[in-house]
Amino acid sequence: MFDRPLYRTRQFFGSFRPRFRDDERTEAEAVLGEELWPLFESMSERDQRHSLDVLAVLRNRSCRDQHLLMAALLHDAGKGRLAGVRVRLWHRVAYVLLTASTPSVLKRLANGRGGIAAPHSHAQRRAVVAEALGAPSAVVDLIRRHDDHAASDDRLLMLRAADESC
Repeated sequence: MFDRPLYRTRQFFGSFRPRFRDDERTEAEAVLGEELWPLFESMSERDQRHSLDVLAVLRNRSCRDQHLLMAALLHDAGKGRLAGVRVRLWHRVAYVLLTASTPSVLKRLANGRGGIAAPHSHAQRRAVVAEALGAPSAVVDLIRRHDDHAASDDRLLMLRAADESC
């Protein structure tokens, strides 16, 4: 009952001053390669921190699937500069609160291209940008289907579980 609010509270406070170790960024760059690294770099620091955490969870679970690791680093890239949006913290807070309380209001507000629309529609945008930058088709597919809770692909389930644990 309290898991989701605690998770969101940790996310909120952790977003103010994300910290990075040099070795984390070096590993991420090695996983992504020079073509996809700019997409990761275009993400906000809070999204980069979250993606590095998702990568770490998969690594701790002995994941060696390169496509899955790449998708872990890029699954939120639809909220970054290269995707053509800028999502501020208040957009994220409003999105989470509206999702939980009044999804119909969120749907109306999220029809545009602004900050509150980005979390709502970033799945397709992140896949298109990753594909344009040369991501392997398996990575693009994982990114595109990341929010599809009906999908039962093992890799997708691993990615979603790692994402939800961070």
